Amino acid sequence: MASHHTDILMIGGGIMSVTLASLISQLDNSRSITLAEQSGQLGEESSDAWNNAGTGHAGYCELNYTPQKSDGTVDIERALKINEQFEVSLQFLSSLVDRKVLPRADRFIRNVPHLSWVQGADACQYLKKRHVALQSHPLFAAMEFSSRPSNLSDWLPLVTGSQSSIVPTAATRVAHGSDVNFGALTRLLGHSLAQQSNTDIRLKTRVTNLTRKQKTWIVTLLDLESGKTTELTADFVFVGAGGAALHLLQKSGVPEAKGYGGFPVSGLWLACEDAALARAHNAKVYSQAPVGAPPMSVPHLDTRFIDGKPALLFGPFAGFTTRFLKAGGAFDLVRSVRGHNLQNLMDVAVANWPLTRYLIREALSSIDSRLDQLRKFLPDMQPEQWRLRQAGQRVQIIKSNSRNRGTLEFGTEVLTTADRSMAALLGASPGASTCVSAMLNVIERCLPELVTGPRLETLQTLIPSYGQPLQEDTVLLENVRQYTSNTLGLWPTPSQLTPGRSISA
Repeated sequence: MASHHTDILMIGGGIMSVTLASLISQLDNSRSITLAEQSGQLGEESSDAWNNAGTGHAGYCELNYTPQKSDGTVDIERALKINEQFEVSLQFLSSLVDRKVLPRADRFIRNVPHLSWVQGADACQYLKKRHVALQSHPLFAAMEFSSRPSNLSDWLPLVTGSQSSIVPTAATRVAHGSDVNFGALTRLLGHSLAQQSNTDIRLKTRVTNLTRKQKTWIVTLLDLESGKTTELTADFVFVGAGGAALHLLQKSGVPEAKGYGGFPVSGLWLACEDAALARAHNAKVYSQAPVGAPPMSVPHLDTRFIDGKPALLFGPFAGFTTRFLKAGGAFDLVRSVRGHNLQNLMDVAVANWPLTRYLIREALSSIDSRLDQLRKFLPDMQPEQWRLRQAGQRVQIIKSNSRNRGTLEFGTEVLTTADRSMAALLGASPGASTCVSAMLNVIERCLPELVTGPRLETLQTLIPSYGQPLQEDTVLLENVRQYTSNTLGLWPTPSQLTPGRSISA
């Protein structure tokens, strides 16, 4: 069996792996990198434009990031954290555009305002509290609030144009929001990496085994076209394989993966590729989640730019599945069961039966029922303009909590081994939007020599705010946003701006 050595092995060709590879290459281009992806191109699974919301998740519009506490106050800590993480992503992407590593920014990112839109007196009161709490922080100073019908009609012409005024409605808006085509970004980063002599990208290649021997990983690769098996050794392995990450961790036998399980969730979009309609909407509008729904199924109506063309996506409609990947097998969930995670899986099954029942019901919903949900956003929608498209699979984390009981997590988690030879990304939202912060976390924990000395100086030129909290330095925040907005074209047009930031009826 043929064998060779690589300093760093990336398993999975999504946005996380190519971001980590790009960071490492910028900080130390002497390290050899091998990337193995079982699909025919990079970014086909979770990163592809049709498989995710494409929202530059910054906490602007996602209401599930700002829950209302029992005392009536709004918890904004997660929104602040996610916003700062997205700002880090924007800085790194801007630097890569400046350095010609990436082409012009409109190949992968566009300015699209982010809005939260709610109906009902209680929801409007919550949104107002949320706005007051968030706008007190420099990160969210540009957020506008209105419950005035004329303003809402300007912000959401297709949503509120013929809505009844009987029910109170309100919205917040951030004009400098973004739409990100993470699939295109993944492939652009991959193309740049492939030009470098230290990087070997292998498509249609599956990792079938990982074994730790002394200080080296021995990895078996299967070429899916030829059927040939090869072996390589690696000093460090990153598992960025989406839903397949759990199975690979289990194959590796690392003790840190014990107790972890996965809860797979499928998704569907209603998609409209009428460019005029998408441009007329020109917003990402998030609303309230149905009772019992998981965070990934918060309904939103998004203007997207896919392959350079505007489109509208509504959903996602979550459903129950046993597959861990879109191209996975029906027994993925069963194959993930081990003695060490069985109790956690059972705990979650019992505690989250209403969620499972909701997902099964959603999976069996007719297209007419989904169109009825869309009508709440677009009363004048034309059914013939919309069709169902499959979204990506997500595998939520199941792990032990502080009481040693299994719990279901809806965030993103970086798992690293004690010897720092392996890291893996598990979970879903906010995912791709925080990819640079997540991969910097991997470097800090497993490759700390890359964030010291001259390499630290390089990193600080790539990400000017690195090591400094943006929410505590308004001058730095202003400078960073001016840089990223200019470089990535995220300044809103004059027509998207309205005077005044808190406008009540």
